[in-house]
Amino acid sequence: MAGIDLARSFIPLNIAVLTVSDTRTLETDTSGGLLVHRLTEAGHRLAARAIVKDDIEPIRSRMAAWVADPGIDVVLSTGGTGFSPRDVTPEAVKPLFRREMDGFSVVFHQASQGTVGVATLQSRAFAGQAEDTFIFCLPGSTGACRDAWDLVLSMELDSRFKPCSLVGQIPRFRDVCP
Repeated sequence: MAGIDLARSFIPLNIAVLTVSDTRTLETDTSGGLLVHRLTEAGHRLAARAIVKDDIEPIRSRMAAWVADPGIDVVLSTGGTGFSPRDVTPEAVKPLFRREMDGFSVVFHQASQGTVGVATLQSRAFAGQAEDTFIFCLPGSTGACRDAWDLVLSMELDSRFKPCSLVGQIPRFRDVCP
């Protein structure tokens, strides 16, 4: 049965948080702040945090630097996944992927539909793997980040989740999942 197996050991991940916004600062970034709070409360480590403008080059550059950093296992980004002309996170990040995680978008939209209904269709939330780093790109709203963490990522990034979490796919933790 799927769920958290308390007999297994929790393995903290090094997670970076990127906010894509032309207007937010660390003080006003409630979405990034929520992700930082949730991941540290869960026992993971905040490896880095940044805010970049809604432009392809700064987004891709920051992501590429974090992907190249062996101290970062996962990147969570918030913002730039909608349909406004300035929303370019998918266009900036997807070229870095060696694999896309199509199922994340499906599961995120299923979870999100319970809180925002069909408005979830206005999100281009997505995930994938760049080199060995997993990247999850979430909408910029605090509610969407809450849904993504509480209903999807909190389990998928927990090494105790059965039958297996993504933790077992990170090279240094390949032996976590039996």
